[in-house]
Amino acid sequence: MSSTKVFYAISDFLTWTFGFFEHVGNIFNYSVIVLGFIGLFYWLNWQKKFNEKAKNDPNQLK
Repeated sequence: MSSTKVFYAISDFLTWTFGFFEHVGNIFNYSVIVLGFIGLFYWLNWQKKFNEKAKNDPNQLK
């Protein structure tokens, strides 16, 4: 058996293994983008609360 057959067998196996990504499509990409925006707005909300707390506390280090 030549090395060409081995490499083709490995490539066929990897193509079969990762073939389910074709069915996923862009759903994963869109969900990551939406999750990123949700995290961004969550973080901005916390930052707003911290800024309000800092504004009301005169004994803070700046």
